[in-house]
Amino acid sequence: MHAIPLNFSRSGSTTSAKFICFGDISRLWAGLAIEARSLKIEHVSPETLVHQEICRRTPLGQQVAKARQHGAAVPDQTLLAILRKWFWARKPDAGFLLSGFPATLLHARVFDEWLDAREENLSGCLCVGSEAGAAFAPPDPAVIEHYRTLGLLSGPSLPVLDLV
Repeated sequence: MHAIPLNFSRSGSTTSAKFICFGDISRLWAGLAIEARSLKIEHVSPETLVHQEICRRTPLGQQVAKARQHGAAVPDQTLLAILRKWFWARKPDAGFLLSGFPATLLHARVFDEWLDAREENLSGCLCVGSEAGAAFAPPDPAVIEHYRTLGLLSGPSLPVLDLV
């Protein structure tokens, strides 16, 4: 993997930059958060959005709470509905750093359809290495390959953060 500095502004990114981050973002969150905030790029994660839905006691939040009470994962349909709600509520020119989504190839294809419908493009995909033996599960290789095929995750200028 190629290492790059944690500096969105040097990479030419603007407030409308749209990134997906694969990997354990918690290892670099403080620096990344400062960079993103300075450019008014919103950090979005499914966990945060799910938590907000539960706290607001929305119908989607109640579905998630019920699933969790039974020890089940959030169903794909519910997770996609929560992310869809965020995606379509945001301003089209607003930038974001999306971590933890898409987690599956289905999610990636649905997300691509949303971007296409709004005539938006991703600026790139960031891959964060994780320490050997870390509890963090690596991203789905099919999702990584999907974005590599789209040209968002390939070549020597690949925006990868190798922290190993």
